[in-house]
Amino acid sequence: MLAETICSAVSAAGLGIAAISAYRKKFLSAARIAAYALVPLGLVMTGAVQWLVDTAFSPVAWAGFGVLGVACLLFLSTRAVERRRAGREVTTGGAGPRAVAPAASAPSRAVPAKPQAGRPAGEDFSDIEAILKKHGI
Repeated sequence: MLAETICSAVSAAGLGIAAISAYRKKFLSAARIAAYALVPLGLVMTGAVQWLVDTAFSPVAWAGFGVLGVACLLFLSTRAVERRRAGREVTTGGAGPRAVAPAASAPSRAVPAKPQAGRPAGEDFSDIEAILKKHGI
């Protein structure tokens, strides 16, 4: 009963402020303030405030929140352990199939910074041929 009275008073005060804003020719601001002021009244009328009050003072509801918290912690800890195990399998060479070839990200050999003597810069395709052969193309 107290929560409904407080929400009604907040709505009445907000509508009063909206009326003052409208009197000062700030209609957009007045409409926005009126919208915010009507939210607590709407929550009281739908029964959401009573549900919140009943939930806040219910030991069963708080026990339910505790059970949900424990479930969330268990879920997150199992995910962390699963990720840690997956990381170990990749580094130790697990028996499962890999998504990426082991040496796919490592370069096959260093690319020279300058073209080799005796060859034009645009005709050195040996690096490209080596890469294509490595991948079976």
